[in-house]
Amino acid sequence: MKMIRSTPCSASLVCLRVVAISLASILAGFLLSSCGQNPSVTPVGSNDPHLATNGSVEITAKLVEIPEGAIFKRDLYDYATVLKYQVLQVHRGKLDGDTLYVGHYNPWKPRAEAADKRAPKVGGNVRQFEAGDTHRMALEVPIEDYFMGGIVNKYFGKTTNTIYWAVWTNGK
Repeated sequence: MKMIRSTPCSASLVCLRVVAISLASILAGFLLSSCGQNPSVTPVGSNDPHLATNGSVEITAKLVEIPEGAIFKRDLYDYATVLKYQVLQVHRGKLDGDTLYVGHYNPWKPRAEAADKRAPKVGGNVRQFEAGDTHRMALEVPIEDYFMGGIVNKYFGKTTNTIYWAVWTNGK
């Protein structure tokens, strides 16, 4: 049996090659995994069947502001709060203008956990509301036809615009 001796130089080249291949594999795996979508999060522009089949209006809009005191956590009090949106795109239905006031049920809860016996059909993937975020929503109108409960409306007396009811709200 013949033994092959490696020189320190050839051993270090082999080590460098192994390290380079390992790093390339790790980087490729990272890049490929970051290209995939998390299946529990539906992007704003997607065709979520809940958006397409709920509500009479479907829009993409930017949340303009959250008035102070409009969202608060009360475990024993179910309410809807009205938030102001700037419409970016209408996917279906008809709107009164490009500024909308939308009532969200129990806004302190993630949309996936908001539904209950008072509002069984609300949902979505938004975890919390933040001004500046873009939401794709399925809406009904007017809110009074779909929710008979407490409504926190910090815009009362400041606008006469129709208030929409958010059935399904997805975000980024």
